[in-house]
Amino acid sequence: MDNITKKLMQKSESTHKDTIGRAVSLTALALIGIVVVAIFAFVLSRGLSTFFRDGVSVKDFLFGTTWNPSVTNPETNQPYIGALPMIIGSFLVTFLAAIVATPFAIGTSLLMTEIAQKRGAKIMQPIIELLVGIPSVVYGFIGLTVVVPFIRNITGGSGFGILSGTIVLFVMILPTITSMTVDTLKSVPRYYRESALAIGATRWQMIYKVILRSATPGIMTAIVFGMARAFGEALAVQMVIGNAALMPTGLATPASTLTSVLTMGIGNTVMGSLQNDVLWTLAMILLLMSLVFNLIVRAIGRRGAMK
Repeated sequence: MDNITKKLMQKSESTHKDTIGRAVSLTALALIGIVVVAIFAFVLSRGLSTFFRDGVSVKDFLFGTTWNPSVTNPETNQPYIGALPMIIGSFLVTFLAAIVATPFAIGTSLLMTEIAQKRGAKIMQPIIELLVGIPSVVYGFIGLTVVVPFIRNITGGSGFGILSGTIVLFVMILPTITSMTVDTLKSVPRYYRESALAIGATRWQMIYKVILRSATPGIMTAIVFGMARAFGEALAVQMVIGNAALMPTGLATPASTLTSVLTMGIGNTVMGSLQNDVLWTLAMILLLMSLVFNLIVRAIGRRGAMK
């Protein structure tokens, strides 16, 4: 084999770099997959210990309304581990915050991309970036200082509750939904707009019937991220919701969420005890509900996409 044939048979430098790049990408993908699977496996194994090792009934845990793992119910000889108040509290603050934040986020995004692109983006983009960078504890402190007294003056009572948590979470998830919605609206092909205007549609008809419809999957994904942020937020919510493990009887009464109970209790329990296991079960529910939210909203987004 002569030298020319050898050179032709050898891999080029570009091919060698492609191979390295592919190997690095696959390694990163595998590591991410392993980390995700490990997190799920660890949380599930710890969370299921409540049912398989401690013998707690799944029905009593999910639908019980009394939460006090340190005290045993003399009738059932089981601790009071009803998680329903925290589950309902988490759902309420998450959905209410998303419902309030979504119209503001879409309106702001339309202002920045369709109505007043230059001026809107120039004013709103720094505000959104600033809101994204504010730590959760600052939101919680502002909520404790401003929102809670405001709610107290309007509704009476302590001011702590679902409504205060919703207002704080609304501000926290607003920049997340807005920034992702802006990116989605910008990704809508320009000829969609031109075609709609060419057949006589007004600007608002074009926005409502073409732009928003084609951007529905992306907007729903933005809402999912905002809900995930709200659902997993702990510190700010804990500071304003009241942390009472009771069934919510109103928006202005103290309540609790899965995350608030977790953050308050995880440092005060012994690893392997029933009190610790039930907290891991709350974490498992938190993880599974976030996954379910993601799947449901993505399915809705795909159905709403313009064909």
